[in-house]
Amino acid sequence: MAKLDRSRKVRSTANGTTQDKQQKANILFRQGLEFHQKNQLGKAKLIYEQVLVEEPAHFDAMHLLGVIFAQTNLHDHAVKFIKRSISLNPSNATALLNLGNAYMELAEPKRALENYERALRLDPGNSAIHCAKGNSLRALNILDQALDSYQRAANITPNLPEIHNNIGKLQLALKRYEAALPSLNQAIALNPNYADAYVNRGAALIKLKRIGDALLDLETAISMNPDFSEAHLNYGNAMRQLKLWDRALESYNKAISIQPQFEAHYNRGRLLEDLRKFELAIENYEAALSIRPDYEYLPGMIQHNKLQLCDWSDLSKHAQSIIESLGRGIKISTPFCVFSLTDKGHCQLQASQTYANHFHPEVESTDLAKNSAPNKKIRVGYYSADFHDHATAHLMAELFESHDVSRFEFYAFSFGPDRQDTMRTRLRAPFHRFIDVLHRSDREVAVMSRELGIDIAVDLKGYTQDGRTGIFAHRCAPVQVNYLGYPGTMGAPYIDYIIADKTIIPPESQQYYSEQVVYMPHSYQVNDSKRKISERVFSKQELGLPEAGFVFCCFNNNYKILPETFDGWMRLLKAVDGSVLWLLADNPTAVSNLRKEARARGVDPDRLVFAPRMPLDEHLARHRLADLFVDTFPCNAHTTASDALWAGLPVLTRMGQSFASRVAGSLLNAMDLPELITESQEHYEQRALELALNPDLLKQIKEKLARNRLTSPLFNAKLFARHLEAAYAQMYRRYLDGQEPDVIDVQALAYRMD
Repeated sequence: MAKLDRSRKVRSTANGTTQDKQQKANILFRQGLEFHQKNQLGKAKLIYEQVLVEEPAHFDAMHLLGVIFAQTNLHDHAVKFIKRSISLNPSNATALLNLGNAYMELAEPKRALENYERALRLDPGNSAIHCAKGNSLRALNILDQALDSYQRAANITPNLPEIHNNIGKLQLALKRYEAALPSLNQAIALNPNYADAYVNRGAALIKLKRIGDALLDLETAISMNPDFSEAHLNYGNAMRQLKLWDRALESYNKAISIQPQFEAHYNRGRLLEDLRKFELAIENYEAALSIRPDYEYLPGMIQHNKLQLCDWSDLSKHAQSIIESLGRGIKISTPFCVFSLTDKGHCQLQASQTYANHFHPEVESTDLAKNSAPNKKIRVGYYSADFHDHATAHLMAELFESHDVSRFEFYAFSFGPDRQDTMRTRLRAPFHRFIDVLHRSDREVAVMSRELGIDIAVDLKGYTQDGRTGIFAHRCAPVQVNYLGYPGTMGAPYIDYIIADKTIIPPESQQYYSEQVVYMPHSYQVNDSKRKISERVFSKQELGLPEAGFVFCCFNNNYKILPETFDGWMRLLKAVDGSVLWLLADNPTAVSNLRKEARARGVDPDRLVFAPRMPLDEHLARHRLADLFVDTFPCNAHTTASDALWAGLPVLTRMGQSFASRVAGSLLNAMDLPELITESQEHYEQRALELALNPDLLKQIKEKLARNRLTSPLFNAKLFARHLEAAYAQMYRRYLDGQEPDVIDVQALAYRMD
């Protein structure tokens, strides 16, 4: 009996001890919680730790200790303690939410999402959890599901401005700029002092070309928080849109001074590239890449800027890396930057498809106005930023003047500057309507186009500076065409046709184009036979050329010059006594680097002569002092080739696989000068040397060029207009018949020529 009593006494003592510890732990916990609520985290932490000594299974102390670790940026510890608390109470949705938040801070959004979903199964009406789930989905780039989570949160708690701001910000990421505005408006209505919402709305308004409204929002945000780096970044973006370069640069500098690790380095680099300050652009791009090593498209952009400077350091290694990455679908280079790196068609297609899918995915356009019935005349819209004194305009002006207005109506949609120059005046005249859409959004231009009944929309820019691919992503017309401005595929499903010829895109190369190919009978490139050549007679002395000696010439942009081509040029200079190489003086650093490269190859740098830019008519006139235009590879001369041929200067080219590497070949075939087309570096150098050392042969070719100049199809804009109109008519006929776009061979149409 005594023994039983002792055992009962022991149990009673143990129970008393446990109860005492629990009571002490709860008292301590309440003290810790009071400190925690006052944000005295150090004191709260010590007390929670004491609680766990007294009661190791105390859920709230374990959980809130983890929360304190999260609040003090010790997220590994936060995960450890919150997970322990959940093992004690698996049904606590708040703990699961906090565990997810800790994983988000550790950049583990997938684990975060798992915990948010567990929490929602326990508490499906909790808007904070829906919002957090949206954050994790956004980090995982599952954007449509993230938007759904944010919208669920807003439905549960409609009066929280942060949720509406999240929705608007995500719509921005989805490039749904108009759709972003209602949510951002709501966020600002709920909290008129919400600086972040003003910045996001300003960013959306910039994309919608409402620059004045954007500036008001960004100025409001900056007045609320002068050290808001993102506000200064977007203010710089608005200034860049207005081409107020100094103010844009000032804003980017401010953003970076506030937050040196901010991505404004990229934007400042873009601005400096626009200003042709390539060395500074490279510095900023590399700074951005050091902050974020996976920064999209930057490696290709850095390499392109180096090529602008003729800086070929590690070119082969970087080019190979870019090409391999393109094959894996990595966003490593914009499509334009690939032209100078390779002539492989599949590389260009991969770059364009990746870029189109990322920046310009096809937009659902069922809400756009539809053409109710066929127009009496086919309505063709030309879309460009270059309706002024620009290379594209110099090629196309006579085409616009030659179009058949009895069968067609032609509309110009201009989203470039109105410089009020002579070319702008000339271009306005031939169009049925000339519409300035510079300050209209992509969608607004698409809606306007459909309302005007445009049947065929022709993109003259593609992925070049100031291009507006988004207009075509909104399907501005039933038939959409890629022509002239961009020498390659757009890789976009909404561009139906590309204008080419059988030199530019042989039938076996169609696989590298997302568009259906329209084969023009001669060359894809139209030319203006009204281009004036100045009567000014230059002396060799005033242009820095020797009085005697063969003049090899290449007026291509410097970024097109690659080491393999340059090596060949230097071998030619060595083989032809007294010869010189006449190049475009694009920028001082490129001049210096090219002279240095010549010296490294054993050639006197003074044998490189650099030509400054000058008005087109005088530039054409100075071609007379050159003997042979030697082309670049893999990116050929384009307008510069037709300039040379128009001025009577033979162009020797090397042809590859890509569109950009076959342009000069297309022009030469149209001029019936196939003897100037080569297909290897060895053949190119051999032919150049043959022409340089055989004056009679070169004279024969020049005489042939002179005969063909005014009789060949290349400089016959009226003939080209008839061919192009035949293509337009066939495209539109297929559309009306409900047929999908298909290859069109204009020659086979047996179209009646005037």
